[in-house]
Amino acid sequence: MQEYRSIHRLFYPDKVNLEKKMWSEAIEYFKDPQQVAQIQEFFGVRIHHNQILQHKSGDGNSVMDFPYDNGNVTKTIRRKVNRINDERSSRNETNGYATSEDEAMPTSSSDPPQFTITNHIWYYLFLFGTELGDEIFYSTFIPFWFWNIDGAVGRRIVLVWAVVMTIGQCLKDIICWPRPACPPSVRLQNKWSQEYGMPSTHAMIAVSIPFSVVLFTMNRYVYSFTIGCTIAVLWCTLVCVSRIYLGMHTVLDILAGLALAMFLMIPLVPLVDATDYYFLTKDWALAILVAISIATVVYYPCSDKWTPTRGDTAMVVSVTAGVHVGAWLNYRTGAMSTPLLPPPYNIIWPSYPMLGRTVLRTILGFCCIIATKALFKFLSYATMCAILRVNSKELMKSRNCLENRNKVLVDLVYKYITCFMIGFNAVYLLPNVFSMIGIERPTFYTEL
Repeated sequence: MQEYRSIHRLFYPDKVNLEKKMWSEAIEYFKDPQQVAQIQEFFGVRIHHNQILQHKSGDGNSVMDFPYDNGNVTKTIRRKVNRINDERSSRNETNGYATSEDEAMPTSSSDPPQFTITNHIWYYLFLFGTELGDEIFYSTFIPFWFWNIDGAVGRRIVLVWAVVMTIGQCLKDIICWPRPACPPSVRLQNKWSQEYGMPSTHAMIAVSIPFSVVLFTMNRYVYSFTIGCTIAVLWCTLVCVSRIYLGMHTVLDILAGLALAMFLMIPLVPLVDATDYYFLTKDWALAILVAISIATVVYYPCSDKWTPTRGDTAMVVSVTAGVHVGAWLNYRTGAMSTPLLPPPYNIIWPSYPMLGRTVLRTILGFCCIIATKALFKFLSYATMCAILRVNSKELMKSRNCLENRNKVLVDLVYKYITCFMIGFNAVYLLPNVFSMIGIERPTFYTEL
């Protein structure tokens, strides 16, 4: 095969060069932030190009883009830009990636907007779409699924989500591609703007979660596979387009995230389905899973600057570990039993009493999740600060950077412990509480 390629290159050099050029041009085309701006304008974002003043540093390199040109204000901002440039130089931050101060300056309350929303339907729809791949969605979808739908499917979905999310987050800090340049596009959302952009983990999760639901339930429940796939496709499309619309990703980021997620799902879905039994019943398998979750945080590939991706990864893997430890403890204590009937099962629409118990489980459960987060965040943060002999309030207010090792360590530990307990309580403690007060889901302890 290698000899064939060598001969092909020898006799067809122009064709080989043409293929390379085509791929290079395609990458540059989909990476172009101008494509982002065009998509934003198509969905009703009017970008005020004539109001954007691009400031240049002394060496001619672009420093910052500002949405107006007013004499007094511009002088003030030039002084701020010079100060930030000096700080950048002292920290050797020359990778072209915006710092937290850079992100905050052009979006302060006194700055005129660089855009006008002309279609609010698209705006709110895409705000909702981006939340389908965000922390708020994870923290509500995962517990709700365990309490009210199916724990066996839930364990599998969580593990697929954790693997896909972790790989995507690691690649972001390895590739280190910045988010779309502004201008020509505009940033409609500043959340996660300190992260790098390639690949889009929102796109990866938009593939992994809805399609995992379909793949893990199609042989377990009786429903239309076509309808399930249609909903999954619409879900995925909404999330992906929302990330471009908000100016958070280029088209190339989205395409790479989609392709990578689909590639990972091919071996991952059957592997997770086969290993779920071992994680549930075998002590050694669960120990390996927990050890891998801790190792992922410890040996996470850090980039050349601080980003929140490592902390987000710590939360993802710790929730997964907590969920599986809780499920394992349910099994080890004898609470779980074999279901009376084998799948597939008919989907039963809830009666009024069932719906009432579902509402009670959800409200009580989320109140306990919020309390768990507050309690363990406080305890773990205070404990780590006491061990390191640092002031917790000062550390919490200190700047996020790689040099601030104490804060990096404390943040990772408290996020891991807190999210581990959230996953554990969602699967073990709260279902036991539901059983004690008579609002449990009858099939919860039969979902092996």
